[in-house]
Amino acid sequence: MHEKMSLRDGLVWQVEAGIDECIGDVPIDRFAETAVKLAERLENQPAQLPERSVATTFSRSRLPEEISSRPMPAPPRNQNSALERAIRAAINAAQAANSIEELKAAVEHFDECALKKTAMNIVFSDGNPEAKIMFIGEAPGAEEDREGRPFVGPSGQFLDRMLASIDLNRSNCYITNVIFWRPPGNRNPTAGEFATCLPFVERHIELIDPDIIVLVGGPASKALLGMKEGITKIRGQWFEYTTKNMVSPVQVTPLYHPAYLMRSPGYKRDAWHDLIKIKQKMLSALVE
Repeated sequence: MHEKMSLRDGLVWQVEAGIDECIGDVPIDRFAETAVKLAERLENQPAQLPERSVATTFSRSRLPEEISSRPMPAPPRNQNSALERAIRAAINAAQAANSIEELKAAVEHFDECALKKTAMNIVFSDGNPEAKIMFIGEAPGAEEDREGRPFVGPSGQFLDRMLASIDLNRSNCYITNVIFWRPPGNRNPTAGEFATCLPFVERHIELIDPDIIVLVGGPASKALLGMKEGITKIRGQWFEYTTKNMVSPVQVTPLYHPAYLMRSPGYKRDAWHDLIKIKQKMLSALVE
């Protein structure tokens, strides 16, 4: 009886931790080339690139620290080609989109990211596309996957309360993620998944053309800003973000993820100060 109860409790613990589906039906090649290595290799082949440089878009500084510091041997040629094709396809599809509707359709029809095969829905965005402030998180969770909207679970509800504290809501801001499909079991996105989705994120930013971007959480901050420092060191600071298609840089600031604040309430004071800075920056942008 005690053994059965232990097994049940173990299953309950796994579900509560987000482990709610089986993965690993196919072998994982631990020697696969990371997206960083691929970008470095493509950088030495400018003649073979499309109009937009993959190496510029996916440089070492644009990927999370734990990925960029992990050297791995090159995989067989066919594995290189698969990731390279995915990145090139994402670049071409993203750049062909001239509106938010076209970009969403491009993501919906994009089949080169394996996450699409295990997700229930695409989680593209929520809020007002005319808004001048844009919030970008990391990836959808289980609730977001079911509803097809970002930040709708417990952490999303907490984010709504954070926004309300500075007079924001989903009618006057725009919300999206770096990754558009839920990673199985809420695992962290891989380097290849970040690299494949980044062209869509960059085009997303270009089309929204916000005055301010708030990067929600460490992974999103590292993916977009390419900084090695953790969220505790860069939160509350202001940076500039630009692409070759943007007329001028946009102001960007990292913010603690609401899920982190729910686990570590001692950081809520810092988050409140950061929210005040965001509100002040919004008011300054209106004056300008």
